[in-house]
Amino acid sequence: MKFLHTSDWHVGKTLKGRNRLDEQRAVLGEIVRIARNEPFDAILVAGDLYETSAPSAAAQELVVRALMALRETGAEVLAIAGNHDHAATFEAYRPLLKAAGIQLTGDPRPAHDGGVYSFDARSTGERVNVAVLPFLSQRYAVRAAELLAGTPADNVGQYDQRVRDILEHLKSGFSDGAVNLVMAHLTVTGGAMGGGERAAQSIFEYHVPATAFGADPHYVALGHLHRRQSLPAACPVHYSGSPFAVDFGEQDNKSVVLAVEVTPTTPAKITDIPITAGRRLRTVHGTVAELTARAEEFGEDYLRVYVREATRAGLREEVQEALPNALEIRIDPEFAAAVTTSGGERAVADRSPGELFASFCEERAVEDKRVQSLFARLHDEETSGV
Repeated sequence: MKFLHTSDWHVGKTLKGRNRLDEQRAVLGEIVRIARNEPFDAILVAGDLYETSAPSAAAQELVVRALMALRETGAEVLAIAGNHDHAATFEAYRPLLKAAGIQLTGDPRPAHDGGVYSFDARSTGERVNVAVLPFLSQRYAVRAAELLAGTPADNVGQYDQRVRDILEHLKSGFSDGAVNLVMAHLTVTGGAMGGGERAAQSIFEYHVPATAFGADPHYVALGHLHRRQSLPAACPVHYSGSPFAVDFGEQDNKSVVLAVEVTPTTPAKITDIPITAGRRLRTVHGTVAELTARAEEFGEDYLRVYVREATRAGLREEVQEALPNALEIRIDPEFAAAVTTSGGERAVADRSPGELFASFCEERAVEDKRVQSLFARLHDEETSGV
């Protein structure tokens, strides 16, 4: 039987104020065409369908239409909430999309009540069990472990142990002679960041070791890290990555979806299918004259420009006139005058909230890294609306 694995669509994502909805529509359209051209038994969307927890109506329409188009191929369609999505809204829409044949899950659920979705593959008639685990915040992991795994909150260990307990519970819905899958939105220890993830919801205590999945699943379909990669484990554990470059930190990432072939008795075979509809992101360096001379080479690529000249009046406007797709324009550090405070530190405006808080802790001799970890997580939750 055959599955299509994708994740991290981030529909509604803008880049330096540039609306990318048309580009995202083209990317999802390409995924739909791939699904139409091959007889997939199921399509797994492993979280972060949206960029924000309050997506625009246009973003919601695009995602719903894409899910329905995927379902019209005859494949089962399963999608879970990621850390960018609003889990409660997913749960609210769950009954409606279920009526359309789409399995949407916002919150972790018991194995017998939506935590494991079972169906017979249309290609072989064999049983398929998919354990689904949406993104869990540190705070909600305690509650979920208590509700699903029956683990008393005062005895629950760190985040990774809570997730292990939940996965063990979900695997109780697996069966012999079937293909058993896990789809989750989380960070596996040792996974490489793609470049556009929310750091506080990807690092610190949010790591889960690959051993948490055990040897039972035939395949583990992951979302959250935007770089396509596999992790060493007792079963196949793969991130599909985002199907387009979400930010300039991802400009060198490989945009793909994964085709997974597996039987109850043979290992999963994974094939990368390239996604080409997204616009390329590029970082370029040069003088204004050099960049202007290369304008045709850059085509429709979105650009992050480092100008190799000292700043002067009208410099930004010159670059923007020559390169309309220059979304970020900076002076190359070699030519930039350092802006510092009277005490010799970088100006407050040039420092991130995390750097400012680290300085605050240093001034007060607070050396506990857990404090900075908590600040980063709370700042991320407050600024993201999650």
